[in-house]
Amino acid sequence: MSNITLFSQIIRKLDRVKFNGLVKEHDTDKHQKGYDSWTHLVSMLFCQFAKSQSLRDISYGLNRQQAI
Repeated sequence: MSNITLFSQIIRKLDRVKFNGLVKEHDTDKHQKGYDSWTHLVSMLFCQFAKSQSLRDISYGLNRQQAI
Protein backbone atom coordinates (compact mmCIF):
# COMPACT_ATOMS: atom_id res chain seq x y z
CA MET A 1 0.00 0.00 0.00
CA SER A 2 1.38 3.38 -0.99
CA ASN A 3 1.50 6.15 1.61
CA ILE A 4 0.92 9.31 -0.46
CA THR A 5 0.22 12.42 1.58
CA LEU A 6 -2.18 15.17 0.61
CA PHE A 7 0.75 17.60 0.58
CA SER A 8 2.66 15.50 -1.98
CA GLN A 9 -0.46 15.36 -4.16
CA ILE A 10 -0.69 19.16 -4.08
CA ILE A 11 3.00 19.55 -4.94
CA ARG A 12 2.58 17.21 -7.91
CA LYS A 13 0.00 19.62 -9.35
CA LEU A 14 2.64 22.34 -9.70
CA ASP A 15 4.18 22.69 -13.16
CA ARG A 16 7.84 22.02 -12.42
CA VAL A 17 8.96 22.72 -16.00
CA LYS A 18 7.37 26.17 -15.97
CA PHE A 19 8.79 26.83 -12.50
CA ASN A 20 12.30 25.87 -13.66
CA GLY A 21 11.85 28.15 -16.68
CA LEU A 22 11.01 31.08 -14.38
CA VAL A 23 14.00 30.26 -12.17
CA LYS A 24 16.26 30.29 -15.20
CA GLU A 25 14.68 33.48 -16.59
CA HIS A 26 15.11 35.41 -13.34
CA ASP A 27 18.36 33.67 -12.38
CA THR A 28 17.15 33.08 -8.82
CA ASP A 29 19.46 30.13 -8.11
CA LYS A 30 22.60 32.03 -9.13
CA HIS A 31 24.08 32.45 -5.65
CA GLN A 32 22.18 29.75 -3.73
CA LYS A 33 24.11 27.80 -1.14
CA GLY A 34 22.01 24.90 0.08
CA TYR A 35 18.35 25.41 -0.83
CA ASP A 36 17.42 25.86 -4.44
CA SER A 37 14.25 27.71 -5.43
CA TRP A 38 12.15 24.55 -5.69
CA THR A 39 13.08 23.39 -2.19
CA HIS A 40 12.36 26.86 -0.86
CA LEU A 41 8.92 26.92 -2.49
CA VAL A 42 8.00 23.48 -1.15
CA SER A 43 9.19 24.43 2.34
CA MET A 44 7.18 27.65 2.34
CA LEU A 45 4.06 25.86 1.09
CA PHE A 46 4.49 23.26 3.82
CA CYS A 47 4.68 26.06 6.40
CA GLN A 48 1.48 27.63 5.12
CA PHE A 49 -0.49 24.37 5.02
CA ALA A 50 0.78 23.33 8.46
CA LYS A 51 -0.03 26.79 9.90
CA SER A 52 3.43 26.95 11.44
CA GLN A 53 3.94 29.64 14.06
CA SER A 54 7.71 29.41 14.51
CA LEU A 55 10.89 28.07 12.96
CA ARG A 56 10.77 25.21 15.45
CA ASP A 57 7.31 24.21 14.16
CA ILE A 58 8.66 24.23 10.62
CA SER A 59 11.73 22.21 11.56
CA TYR A 60 9.73 19.59 13.47
CA GLY A 61 7.17 19.32 10.70
CA LEU A 62 9.70 18.89 7.90
CA ASN A 63 11.72 16.36 9.92
CA ARG A 64 8.54 14.41 10.65
CA GLN A 65 7.70 14.29 6.93
CA GLN A 66 11.17 12.94 6.08
CA ALA A 67 10.75 10.13 8.59
CA ILE A 68 7.59 8.85 6.85
